[in-house]
Amino acid sequence: MWDRPEPLNAIANALFAVAFLAVLYAAFVLAVRLPVFPLREVVLKSEPRLVQRAEIEAVARRDLRGTFFTIDLARARKGFESIPWVRRADLRRHWPGRLEVRLEEHVPLARWGTLGLVNLQGEIFNAAYDGALPVFNGPAGAAKEMAIQYAYFRASLQPIGRVPVQVNVSARRAWSLKLDGGLTLELGRNDLENRLERFVQNYQRAALLLGRRMDHADLRYGNGFAVRVAELARAEGKEKRR
Repeated sequence: MWDRPEPLNAIANALFAVAFLAVLYAAFVLAVRLPVFPLREVVLKSEPRLVQRAEIEAVARRDLRGTFFTIDLARARKGFESIPWVRRADLRRHWPGRLEVRLEEHVPLARWGTLGLVNLQGEIFNAAYDGALPVFNGPAGAAKEMAIQYAYFRASLQPIGRVPVQVNVSARRAWSLKLDGGLTLELGRNDLENRLERFVQNYQRAALLLGRRMDHADLRYGNGFAVRVAELARAEGKEKRR
């Protein structure tokens, strides 16, 4: 091979090309790390409602390090998403020295027992909130389904002017609601929509016939529902004790 100039020239050219690319890459890496490409500006593209400015500034000081090219966007995104009220963070470079940050905040829908909050997407998160919210009680993994059903329950109860303040799901997937005013509805595990619709259609008539406030309604019947009136239950208890 040593007496054949063509292969030797090809090898030499290849080695020269590799060396040239290595030098070019090293020069590029050195250039982008130079302070001539600083990150000059961080622009918040969404106006926060629940996220505090101090929280955003703390993440910026901690995680926005490096030049325009070397800043670790994955680390910065993770830092912003560690803020309790941030659901998702989107970061984009904008030449020549600007970083644009867009934060999507959680919108609270309910409380998850006493352990956290549930957002509109049915995701559980932890943040401080002192506003009035309904309470969801259920097994692990049920929050998304409960968020969907809550929207249906709320819309279905509007004709009778009632609002669910507590939604419960047992480990066996049996549903119950507590409404504003104290009325509890037992829906069971099956045919929830039809059972609730039947109750709503007959609620006003049942309330007029009873003439008293209902505190419990069992909707797990094929053609109707059973109600309990606290006043009548107490009166019956007194009669039995005599």
